[in-house]
Order: sequence, then C-alpha cells, then structure tokens
Amino acid sequence: MKFLKIFLIAGLLSSCARDFSEVNTNENNPTTVTPDLLLSGVIRNMMNAQVNTAWGIGNIVVQHHAKIQFVNEDRYLWGEQNSVWDEVYSNYRNLQNLFNAVGTDSTNPYLGVSLILKSWMFAVATDTYGDIPYSEAGKAKLEGKYQPKYDTQEEIYAGVLADLKRANSFLAISGSNLNGDILYGGGANALLKWRKLANSLRLRYLMRLSKRKDVGAEMTEILSNPATYPIFERNEDNAELEYFSSAPNQWPLYGARVGSFDEFRVSKTLSDRLTALGDPRLKVFGRPSQRSVTAGTPKIEGIPNGLSDVNALAYNGGVQGVSRVGYTFACLVCNDAGQAAPDPAAPRALLMTYAELQFILAEARERNMITTGDAATYYNNGITANFEYWKSIVPPQYGIDVTMPANYLSQSGVAYTGGQADKLGKIALQKWVAYYFNGLEAWFDWRRTRMPAIVPGPSNLNNDRVPVRFIYPQKEQSLNGASRKAAVDRQGVDDMNTLMWIAK
Repeated sequence: MKFLKIFLIAGLLSSCARDFSEVNTNENNPTTVTPDLLLSGVIRNMMNAQVNTAWGIGNIVVQHHAKIQFVNEDRYLWGEQNSVWDEVYSNYRNLQNLFNAVGTDSTNPYLGVSLILKSWMFAVATDTYGDIPYSEAGKAKLEGKYQPKYDTQEEIYAGVLADLKRANSFLAISGSNLNGDILYGGGANALLKWRKLANSLRLRYLMRLSKRKDVGAEMTEILSNPATYPIFERNEDNAELEYFSSAPNQWPLYGARVGSFDEFRVSKTLSDRLTALGDPRLKVFGRPSQRSVTAGTPKIEGIPNGLSDVNALAYNGGVQGVSRVGYTFACLVCNDAGQAAPDPAAPRALLMTYAELQFILAEARERNMITTGDAATYYNNGITANFEYWKSIVPPQYGIDVTMPANYLSQSGVAYTGGQADKLGKIALQKWVAYYFNGLEAWFDWRRTRMPAIVPGPSNLNNDRVPVRFIYPQKEQSLNGASRKAAVDRQGVDDMNTLMWIAK
C-alpha cells in the first residue's frame, strides 16, 4: 500500500512537472515584439501626442486658439505640463527595444528610421524643458542606470544632429524591408522620404541652433549635395500621419468630450492677422460665429487670449459671437446648423512640412547663412505650398475655397519687400501660420525670433511675460533628485520663465 501511494504521488508530480511550462506560459503576453510592431506603435503614439499637445497648450500659447472656459492655460497658470516628458520617455523604451533588435547593422532600415525618431523625440523634449536625460536615458534595464544624468542642451543638440546625419547615410545603403511604417508606407520609396525627413530636420535644428553657433557650413553641406542629402521637395514629402474614419486609428481628439471642444475657439490674434491679409486659410482654421450666420453676415470672429473666465464667456455678447475651431479639426457632432458633419478622415498629425522647410531656407538665405537659392523664391514657395496643402486636405463637402487670391503675394503685408527686418518679419508670420496644429513648434520658433508678436492677455498671471519652457515634472525630485538639481543649478531656477541655453 505504501508503495502504491508513493507511485501515485510520483506520477502526479511527474505530470505536474511535465505540464508546468505549458500552464504558466501566457501566449497573449509575448516577451519579444517584432520591429514592425514597435515602429508603428512609436509613430502612432508620438504623432497622437503632437495633436494632443498642440490642442491642449501649443495652439494656445502662440495664439492660434484661445479659451472661453477653464482658461488657466491662456492665463499662463500652467503648473506641471508632463505630457511631452511622459510620451518621449515611455516611447523611447520601445525605441530601445528596436535598437536592441537590430543591433549595429547599418543596412537594416529600422536602424536609420529609429535614429530619426529618436532625434525628433529628444529635440522636442529638450526644446520643451531644457537640459534632460539623454545619453543615459533608457539604460535602466540593461545597464542599471536608474537615475540618468541630465545632459546639457548643447550636448543633446550635438547628438541629435549627429544621429540625423548617420540615419541618412544608413538609409542610403539599407534594404527596403521596412514594415510597420505608418508614416510613409514602407518600401524603397519610403526610405527616400525618411532620408528627406532626416536632412530637413537637420536644417530645422540647425536654424534653431543658429543663435548660439555658426551653422552656415553645415547647412551648405546639405544643400550643395542633394544626391547625398536629399530634402523635402514638395508637399508629398510631408511627414504627416493620416487617420482613418473609424476607431482605433482616428484623430485622437475624438476621444474628448464634446464640451471640451467648445472651450477652445479661434484666437483674435489669428483671425485679425489673416483677415487683414484677406487670407482664405482662416476659413480652414475657424468657422463663422453662430450669431453672424444668423444675422446673414457670416464672419469669423476670434476671441482675445488671456481673458478671465467671466470676461471670456461674455466676450462679444457670449459664445454665439465667438468662432469655433474649423471643421477639419472639430468633433464629430460639432457641426453647425445646415453644415454637413465633419469628415473623420480629414485631419492629419504633422511632424514637419515642405512649407516649413522653405521658410527655413528663406530665412537662412536672407541672413546670408547660405548662398544657395533666392530668399524671395523660398518664401513664396512656402506660402504657396501651405495654401496647396490645406486645399488638398479640406473635404470638398465643406464648401471652403482655399485657393490663394491672385494678388495675395503682391499685397504690402505679404510681398517680399522692405528692409531685412521687414522681410524676416514676413517670413516669421507666414511660418507661424504654416505651423498651425504642429505640436509646440510654433512656440519654439517664436522663442528664437520673438516674431510674430505674442502679447500676453489682460488677465495673464505671469507678469505680462510669455512662458518660454515647461517646468520639470515634480516626480523627478524624488525619482532622480540629484541629477535634476544639477541641471537646475546649471540652467537656472526651474520655472517657466527661465531661458534655456539654445534661446539665450
């Protein structure tokens, strides 16, 4: 009997041991993910973050939009703004997994594309906060660096520019087996577009760096050899994410409540400037106020930025007298009387456009940083490209004509005439318009040039100063306190008015 019991127990243990690995393996929770899935996830998450950041604060601080309720952002009562920090570092973990998967194989297209994404992500983060973890970021798991140092912005920019240059050279010799590319569609043609993005981004960041360093030689290197360093040549090269008409890959703002959309309205700064130029792009960015439509005189009427809650709600007779944001960006049930419902596949998330590049080149040529091309031609190309872009995006059923008026480029407020200060001001204004709904890029560029003017609203809570950075997340004080303190000691007090290195 004892022998039988022992035999039965041994048999049961043997059975458990034999089945243990199968029972405890969760096939729905893989330990590795293929590069294509990692790539598409990073692109989607970061491009969605571009939209959300633009909507929540980017469009407000540069006065494309204003608010009529819950106006803290508009009055510069910002507090913590952690979205950029959280999105960059959480998605960088997946980029690290991608780097680990491809190793140092420069012929693998995922390496070059990942370097471009890394460069863009960290450029956004350092432009937002200043000194940040960079060289030791993402090394907790493999190297045990749980409290990474904060690199200086100068070091980060050097790394960003070097990686973009490397990415271009890697993609020039890589194979075309690139799946998961939801930005450019994958394949050999997409690799050329990724190279154009790498070099166009280099020009963006070189221009941003130009207050601190002479960048003319590096710009000239790119422009003098288009075969080696291709750049954007038309709107079709734009780095933009197209959305679908149904979930889950919809315009990310469709997840917000309807009331949240109506808190955001067209800024009077935007409506006044474009109305003065007879600029039909205003009809893309805003809708006629409901009161003006009822009166039979449709007019886009913006609201000043930085009003108090009471004054914002009462402005121009109340909400009926203030224009909503344009249909292309509206919620699906935010259509006005007699207007077709918005097309859910119309909006785009923007990373960089051909129009922006042309304005960069116009400024570079005007400042004699480069000798290639003609500043007026670059400038006019940028304006024309932005008009054509919106004309291609806005659905025909909206009944919006975005055709550039015949005299648009020759009118005094647009024509490339006057002294250098006049010309640079016109470039800045048109670039500001072209940056609409592109994350924080318009704010970064304004911080560099201080053009076009941004005037704090009458009820601002920052002593009539436009903020120039986000403060560091407070969690960093406990999670990485020593590194954060070293950065603050080096950079200056951790508030939204401290100029970072690149903007001084």
